[in-house]
Amino acid sequence: MKKQVTQHPLAESAVYLLRWTLFAIAAGALGGLAGGLFSKVIRLAGQWHQSAPWLLYLLPLIGVVIAFAYHVTGEDHNRGTNMVLSSVLDGEPVTIPTGPLIFLSTGLSHLGGASVGREGAALQMGGWLGSGLGRLLRFNEKDKKTAVMCGMSAIFAALFGTPVAAAIFCIEVASVGNLFYSALIPCVFSAFIGTGVASALGSAPEVFEIMLVPEITPKSLSLSVLLGLLCALVAILLVQVFHKTEAAGKKYLKNPYLRALVIGALIVLLTEVLQTRDFTGVGSQLIERALRGDTKAHHFALKMLFTALALAAGFKGGEIVPTLSIGACFGALFGSLTGFPISMGAACGMIAVFAGATNCPIAALMIAMEMFGGKGLPYFAVTTAMAFILSGYYSLYGSQRFAFSKTSHEQKDPKEGARSAETEHQTV
Repeated sequence: MKKQVTQHPLAESAVYLLRWTLFAIAAGALGGLAGGLFSKVIRLAGQWHQSAPWLLYLLPLIGVVIAFAYHVTGEDHNRGTNMVLSSVLDGEPVTIPTGPLIFLSTGLSHLGGASVGREGAALQMGGWLGSGLGRLLRFNEKDKKTAVMCGMSAIFAALFGTPVAAAIFCIEVASVGNLFYSALIPCVFSAFIGTGVASALGSAPEVFEIMLVPEITPKSLSLSVLLGLLCALVAILLVQVFHKTEAAGKKYLKNPYLRALVIGALIVLLTEVLQTRDFTGVGSQLIERALRGDTKAHHFALKMLFTALALAAGFKGGEIVPTLSIGACFGALFGSLTGFPISMGAACGMIAVFAGATNCPIAALMIAMEMFGGKGLPYFAVTTAMAFILSGYYSLYGSQRFAFSKTSHEQKDPKEGARSAETEHQTV
């Protein structure tokens, strides 16, 4: 009998480090180039929309063009970010047209002023890139999953300029309670390389300023606990509104072209009735206004409505930046009602609603650290923890799984949990 040769742990680690460092360099460089180019396209689309307000009236037709593009490429049932998460969890292939389609459709969505973000596009483009490199290099199924997360990290970081948050988010988001530690080094390396390449191409990181961080007192901490609890409720409401609106659109407007026309026209009509463009577009301007205390009580609800309609119509780009803006507006409202500093309330609301809706508390804290320069960390920690635990098992992503209970050490059945999550989000 042949003796089984076992590799020394140090040798095994060295091989792992060399192999995945080389892969991360390739994924990070390509992801940085793609992310840098994509960032320019999105920025240009937003500038064109602002300089030519009449583009909003083309929104229904843009929706039809997007639906047509997915139809002619055979991607009518493309599940977007959920497909990428299923690739990480189950090895579901990321289809070849996904990358070009999400690039084109997100640019068009921003050109028309749809209330969508760009992180969904980043995750899909990154998953497409990582999956393609994995196939090219003939990786096995386990390594392909790491390659997908690596690509996601590279482009997410390139777009937002938050490499640590991008890496953590991509290893945290697929399975709540499980961090894919084997992907940590390649994801971190590719995220930093992607950020560097995109920065060299002119992409600037997302950075916001908190105007006042209050002194830590029993009262301020108590208010942050209350804010975290309320943000959990906002996160649940947000997830339900997004999913139910999308389900209703598909139920009553089964034809995707008609759906894009009708809901796109409704968005235009609402914008004209309200006589403001505050709720169209990605929502970064709302975040800045909320941090200055320049938003009103109803702004978070209207941004939620406009985003739900945009997603139901089939516009592409993702939900995260709109979710951040919804949280910021709600946090500013909380501050104005309770005396908690409005800027700090907006910042905490922004991060806590994100944590509750995505079930990614560690990534949420990293976003707070990188976007706000480390200011107010105790308040972010309290509100994020509250929102994450109390938001239950709701999620923006139907493919996300809950490996462990949020309230005990109980391990959940992965297959049973996945079916429950998928069923719930298909029915809402």
